[in-house]
Amino acid sequence: MTSGYQPFFEVTRGQIVESVHFGVAAIVDAHGRMLAHLGDPYKVAFLRSTAKPFQTLPFIEYGGHEKYNLETREIAIMCASHSGTDEHVATVQAMQAKIGINVDDLMCGMHYPYDPVTSDAMKMRGEAPTPYRHNCSGKHTGMLAYAKMLGEPLETYLDLEHPVQQNILSELAEICDIAAEKIEIGIDGCSAPNFAMPLYNAALGYARLSDLHTLPSPRAKACETITCAMMARPDMVGGPGRFDTLLMQTAKGRIFTKAGAEGYQGIGLLPGALSADSPAVGIAIKISDGDPSGRARHGVALTILQALGALSSAELQEMAAFGPQKQLYNYRKINVGQSRPAFQLDLS
Repeated sequence: MTSGYQPFFEVTRGQIVESVHFGVAAIVDAHGRMLAHLGDPYKVAFLRSTAKPFQTLPFIEYGGHEKYNLETREIAIMCASHSGTDEHVATVQAMQAKIGINVDDLMCGMHYPYDPVTSDAMKMRGEAPTPYRHNCSGKHTGMLAYAKMLGEPLETYLDLEHPVQQNILSELAEICDIAAEKIEIGIDGCSAPNFAMPLYNAALGYARLSDLHTLPSPRAKACETITCAMMARPDMVGGPGRFDTLLMQTAKGRIFTKAGAEGYQGIGLLPGALSADSPAVGIAIKISDGDPSGRARHGVALTILQALGALSSAELQEMAAFGPQKQLYNYRKINVGQSRPAFQLDLS
């Protein structure tokens, strides 16, 4: 077993456990109290796209959304790994028209949309993808808007030394309560800098994103703007059939969430989500094998939320397509096993 990880999620066939995913999780409130953990909560891992709300924060805190008159859906898509639907593309294009930039400024690369309906339709038409279809095009548009607002070069907006990236790193370090020099830097799939830190600090950051009382006023207001936009327009954050989108739709303003590649998931519970006077809570989850199908990450996230009492029975039923426990069937619809959590959360 990789050091620090514990058995998290298992898949059975008949009476035999056929596969096991290992992972780690930290659950932290906005005051920094560790409420529970699984495995080593100080395990260092890259947040990947779970970092997107943090990457949007400096732009919002310094009034970029007001300067460019951005709508709720446009703020949400800056925090998104969107599915590349026509609506997502139209939203990014509308943002760029307000900002005064275009598709040629995007340095995220391109891929076919995550949404299979849109992707199939494009292939039938012989339409090649552009950077607008890239799941990170909203984030990159926000970074470009921030560079333009600062009067800094657009063509180098992804360089770590660029003021946009330095400000992101500085605010990320502050909200997650970790020295900037202790954050490991890597390059994400979209070519932007990405960040690795202990899960405890990432969970603390998500708790603070959820809370208006533990941060200074301008930053707290910016956090509220970001999380409210994500919860108001979860269709912009993910897309049809996506876990992040459905969970935020189901929780109705109590929970925001953002997946990252290679098995990462961040979840924020707003004050009062667990009880009338409960504090904001952040959850960070990492699956050690990268969990390409998402089955482990989704099941683990729902198990933790269920243990915390964050979702009602009816709400868990709405999320049943993602777990936490699912019956597995073969191509003839014969029940061959199940997928299920392999842990119990100790909240004592």
